Order: sequence, then C-alpha cells, then structure tokens
Amino acid sequence: MPSSFFALFDDIASLLDDISAMTKVAAGKTAGVVGDDLAVNAEQVSGSAADRELPVVWAVAKGSMVNKAILVPAAMGISLLETWLHGRGFSIPLILSLLTIGGCYLCYEGVEKLAHEAVKRHRRRNGTAVVEEIEELPEDLAAFERGKIKGAIRTDFVLSAEIIVISLGTVAMEPLLTKLGVLIVIAVLMTVGVYGLVAGIVKLDDFGLYLTRPDKNRGAKAFGRGLLALAPRMMQFLSVAGTVAMFLVGGGILVHGIPVLHHFAQAHADDMPGWFGVALFNIGVGMATGLLLLVAVSALTRLRKRRRQPAS
Repeated sequence: MPSSFFALFDDIASLLDDISAMTKVAAGKTAGVVGDDLAVNAEQVSGSAADRELPVVWAVAKGSMVNKAILVPAAMGISLLETWLHGRGFSIPLILSLLTIGGCYLCYEGVEKLAHEAVKRHRRRNGTAVVEEIEELPEDLAAFERGKIKGAIRTDFVLSAEIIVISLGTVAMEPLLTKLGVLIVIAVLMTVGVYGLVAGIVKLDDFGLYLTRPDKNRGAKAFGRGLLALAPRMMQFLSVAGTVAMFLVGGGILVHGIPVLHHFAQAHADDMPGWFGVALFNIGVGMATGLLLLVAVSALTRLRKRRRQPAS
C-alpha cells in the first residue's frame, strides 16, 4: 500500500511537471494573440462611466471564463473526433473550419466599426453631429451597458478560441491529461492576466488623479499629472490597435485556414519584408473579407426591409 501511494504521488508530480513545462511553451506561442486580445478588450470595455468601468471589466472577465469553460472541453472533444475520423480515412479540419468562421466575424466587426466612425465623421463635417449624437444617446444606460458587455464577450470568444487551439496544437503529442491540464492553466492565466491589465488600463486616469491630491508630495503629483496626460492618449492608441488587431487576427486565421490564401502567402513569403510584411498581408485579407461581408449583410438587410414593407 505505501509503495503504491508513493508511486501515485510520483505520477502526479511528473504530470504537474509536464503541465508546467508545456504551459510555458504554449504561453510563448500564444503571446502574440494575447497582445491582440488585450488591445481589443481594453478598447471594447472603454467608454463606460468611471464608476462602472471595473464592474464592466469584471462582467466581461466572467464571460471570458465561461467562454473558456466551453472552449476547453469542446476543443478536446473536436480534436478527439478529428483523430477518430482521420483513423477511418476522413480528413475533415473541424477546428480550423470553426476558427475560420470566427475569423470572418472579427473581420466583419472591424470593418463595421470603421464604417460607423466614417459615418460619424461625415455627419460632423456636414454640421449634423450634435443632433445625430443626441439621437444616438441610449435612453436605458443599463441596457446599453449590457449590450457592450455582450459584444465584448462575443469578441473574446473568438480570440479565446484561437488561444486554446494554438495551445492544443502545442501539446498535440502529449498524453490526454497533460493536454487538458495545459489548456486549463492557459485559460485561467490568460483570463486573469488580460483582464487584470485591462482593469489597470481603464483606471489609469483615476490613479493619476489620486496621486495629484493635495496631501501627496511633489514627485507623486508630477507622476500623477503624467498619468493623466498619458491615459487619454493610451485609450486612443488602444482604440486603433484594437481595430487593427481584429483584422490581424481575423485575417491571419483566414490565411491559415483557406488553402488558396495559405498557398499564396507561402509562395510569396520571400517577397514579404519579414513578419511586418506577413502582418500587412493578414491585415489586408482581413479588411477585404470584412468589407465583402459588410456589403453582403447590408444588402440582405435592405432586402428584408423591402419585403416587410406593405405593398402600396
């Protein structure tokens, strides 16, 4: 009995060592996507009232954990199904197909945001900005906040899916328990890390204001004023970076998942100036895809409206 107990303890310790080692590898491979995830989510949750910023971040973080609680077992199950089908002569890229749909959503969302901003700027140039912006103010702020949270959670779902899939690919040859352990650790670490940083970013101006209080010393006040000057510029940067990240991640998924694009990128890899050229290509694919989807959705929306109108 004692020997079997110590053998079990040794097996558990060995499993934890494997999980720890593979988690480091997976974390390194997903670092780029995590950076995009941070930019997108910081931009998504910004714009709330000061006293509602942290509750909104907390709500999105909880939604992100629910997303990953769905994605981890789903990814494991789909991976096992793919392996089972492959063993019977069927080669169906289930995970890649689902990711491609998510990539299309990110591209569409990015173009839709750009189109909305372009319409607002056009209205400002025409002198109708005040009237239009008053009309756009939500009557029910709670409903507006819930909509913002739901949108952020939907975007997080796609980004989290890519993180989980990349991590799964890193541990593809590992035993089942090691795979599951790595995915769970990555899911928790990424959620805590990303939304902890998001909370710090959105409250940066409040911290700067706190440091400028009369009871603080000169150094703290100077640092606080620097944070107050930095905060709006950082939010403007994240707004741009978040949109670019949607195209970068979404376009990258499409380039990897659509054979024609993948072969084209490989054939012209030598012509691209390193990672920057690849990133530009992915962004271009993302913007083009999003634009096509926006045109298609707009056309379908107009068609539905015409069908609903009663015949005169």
